[in-house]
Amino acid sequence: MWSCPLNGTGGEDQLPCQHVQRALSALSLLYLLVGVPLGLGYNALLLLVNLHDPGGMTMPDVYFANMAAAGLVLGALAPAHLLGPGAAGWAVWDAGSEVHVTLLVLFNVAALVTLYSTALLALDCYIERALPRTYMSSVYNTRHVCGFVWGGALLTGFSSLLFYICGHVAARLAECSQVRHTEAADAIMLLSGYLVPVLAVLYALVLLTRIRKEDTPLDRDAGQPDPSAHRLLVATVCVQFGLWAPHYLTLLGRTVLAARGRPADGHHLGALLLAKDLSRFLAFASSAVVPLLYRHMDRNFPGKLRRLMKKLQRGPQSCSLDEAGAQPAMA
Repeated sequence: MWSCPLNGTGGEDQLPCQHVQRALSALSLLYLLVGVPLGLGYNALLLLVNLHDPGGMTMPDVYFANMAAAGLVLGALAPAHLLGPGAAGWAVWDAGSEVHVTLLVLFNVAALVTLYSTALLALDCYIERALPRTYMSSVYNTRHVCGFVWGGALLTGFSSLLFYICGHVAARLAECSQVRHTEAADAIMLLSGYLVPVLAVLYALVLLTRIRKEDTPLDRDAGQPDPSAHRLLVATVCVQFGLWAPHYLTLLGRTVLAARGRPADGHHLGALLLAKDLSRFLAFASSAVVPLLYRHMDRNFPGKLRRLMKKLQRGPQSCSLDEAGAQPAMA
């Protein structure tokens, strides 16, 4: 039903496509006006609250702060991606332009950080539940793991960048003649950016389910886990991988068509472009939904926020009191 004939035949066949395009444009505009400011605000608040009190951060807090940093990147990229200047024929937004490639690589890096942080959160929750006294999933280790996540995402994004650049300058550089297909970059992102984290999350959730059914001596010593933390973990996994799934399914469709050597015709190309726009909208929406889940489901967040507000309110007062107390001493 999303077929868009691009051959200029017109008529009633274009009406469904036009209706879908108008709906997507309205959703994108609504998200830019409401979702982007909300996501940027809550992601910044999540980072500020946790970084203000590093000693009070737990292992899940570190992963959520990492996802918030990636969410800020996605929120900053959302206007450029969702406004759709490519439809207006801007030369700067051509598929081979430097601006387009740069923004696409940044988008891929943020996507990798988001999904790998979610997968590692599930695995570390299992480790913390199964081995509570080993401190393998400590805050110190988690901070280093998050650093490796950003480094790995940058390396994977760099490999995809080579394919995009060679697809743009293959005619000028003989070395790029063998790596000029951007579908290879899509295949790399599909495999490393979605399939691997999905398998890791499924494995962790299965192990967590088995542990919850089995009462071991370690469980009796450590006590039962916080039910709100488990609900937050499950909700975060479902939201992240559910909202990012259409984006990677679109990459899969492009890769399969390229592997079969069948270029998309007007109808299939129109459907693929509409699916790409919708999937990208859902991917950007994840950066606003997850901090809202953390805000409402993490039981420690309200207390951290109150302490931060009290410190901000007391800051100018304490400075003025110190200055007033210093004047008699000077006399």
